[in-house]
Amino acid sequence: MGFLNAIEGMVNPETGTNAKVAGGLLQALDEHPGGLGGLIGHLQNNGMGDHVQQWSTGQQTTATPDQIQQGLGNTGLIDTVAAKAGVSPQTAKMAMAVILPMVIAHFTQGGQQTPPPQGGLGSMASQILGRLL
Repeated sequence: MGFLNAIEGMVNPETGTNAKVAGGLLQALDEHPGGLGGLIGHLQNNGMGDHVQQWSTGQQTTATPDQIQQGLGNTGLIDTVAAKAGVSPQTAKMAMAVILPMVIAHFTQGGQQTPPPQGGLGSMASQILGRLL
């Protein structure tokens, strides 16, 4: 199953919250210092290195919303994602606990970042949102 299909599979038929947060995350990463690499660095430096390593090899180790909050620290990324997705920060954290493992697995190979699609992560977000909403 491809990345876009996996994101589609997360959609709640009533609200599509996870899809909205996935789109918000990818948009926010375009603006985040260091992009995906910066996000991975924050997670690794804040106690989630094992998670990142497992996600980058395709293992779907779960994370809790509190672990996501701890891993992102004071980056403001959760609030940015929430604003872009039109959801509360708490909802964004809960969805990001599901979405981040897939995003990191998709854009890394054995812990090394792969190039984003042409047009950047925001372009992929537009594709996702266009297919889901």
